[in-house]
Amino acid sequence: MFVDEVEIEVSSGKGGDGMVHFHKEKYVNRGGPDGGDGGKGGDIVFRVNPHMNTLEVFRHRSVYKAEDGKRGGVNNMTGKSAPDLVIEVPPGTLVSDKSSGDVLFDLVESGDVFVACQGGRGGRGNSRFANARRQAPRIAEKGEPGQEKTLHLELKLIADIGIIGMPNAGKSSLLAAVTNAKPKIANYPFTTLIPNLGVAVLNDEATLVLADIPGLIEGAHTGLGLGDAFLKHIQRTRVLIHLLDGTSADPLADYAQINAELALFDPELGKKPQVVALNKIDLPEVAERLPLIEKAFKQKNVCLNPVSAVSRQNLTEILWKAHRELVNLPEEISEPNLPVYRPEARESAFEIVRLPDGWQIKGEAIERAAAMTYWEYFESVRRFHRILESMGAEAALTEAGVQEGDRVMIGRHELVWSENWQD
Repeated sequence: MFVDEVEIEVSSGKGGDGMVHFHKEKYVNRGGPDGGDGGKGGDIVFRVNPHMNTLEVFRHRSVYKAEDGKRGGVNNMTGKSAPDLVIEVPPGTLVSDKSSGDVLFDLVESGDVFVACQGGRGGRGNSRFANARRQAPRIAEKGEPGQEKTLHLELKLIADIGIIGMPNAGKSSLLAAVTNAKPKIANYPFTTLIPNLGVAVLNDEATLVLADIPGLIEGAHTGLGLGDAFLKHIQRTRVLIHLLDGTSADPLADYAQINAELALFDPELGKKPQVVALNKIDLPEVAERLPLIEKAFKQKNVCLNPVSAVSRQNLTEILWKAHRELVNLPEEISEPNLPVYRPEARESAFEIVRLPDGWQIKGEAIERAAAMTYWEYFESVRRFHRILESMGAEAALTEAGVQEGDRVMIGRHELVWSENWQD
């Protein structure tokens, strides 16, 4: 089954917790702190697999969770880091953030990789907090939480040549005649329900990857017919073979209509080089009308190439014309011009929210610090309060009107506000 759009949920692994521990050995009095650091959580990594051509695998699995890092050990032993979770996708996959709609990465070439979620770093053990003034610290960090995202994956097939035209123009027959592809072929509209790919070998040095794009009709850019579900695949192609149905009442009108739909969907599509071909010239009625059709296209300064996908007449010629257009493309437009947005992170930002029964502090960095705090150790709690103070959260709460004994929520943790917390 051909699937070209899916949504998946991904989450990287949490870092392993740092350990609070003191060295214990016979005849060694008051051993120093030796709690080790936690290991790093696993990343979520996307990687291009050139042997894939559909997102169908994601229909059966839509949630991906990397492993957590292991806890730190005694004798300053660092916990084991978790392996990365590698998700393979076909070439031409666009990865977008569902919540913002921003394109995060465009995976095109074989071997391209993209780290979608960074694994949490391991928490530091208490040996990391020892100094001349604090020689026996009962303080450590829990592992940093992993990142969670809902991602939209969209596949846009990558081909040198896109075969476009009205339904039943013979696009699938053309693809089958010039490549080893085996598309479904029948004499009714919308026979092709999915894009088909094939490779045409012109000689030892020239090959073309062709994509048969399902038939377009008027209003396709708004979703009519097979609509914009397949127009997007044309964006990846570099040259178009515009195949016209020789039995149509007005091939010139069909030509104009398809080009209008391309331009309405994406103005850049209208600028792609086209090789225009009139199919089915093996039929007597088409051969009879051919001079009049050619004259009409000549008046519009359009070079028309008569072909027959059934009898394979002139197919090699139009492939070579498409190849010449391909090699003559300027370098700056030879690759897809797709935007890639990487929003700047504002981790230190926070927001004070008044709740019916208290307050809430929202912010990526401050919630992460709360999640990494060992609340059972007083020194760890004092350190967290110093973080609140340095970030300006305490001052912001005071300015907002927090009172003694008020409930303050930070992430999943509930605190009680006190002016004398250090006593």
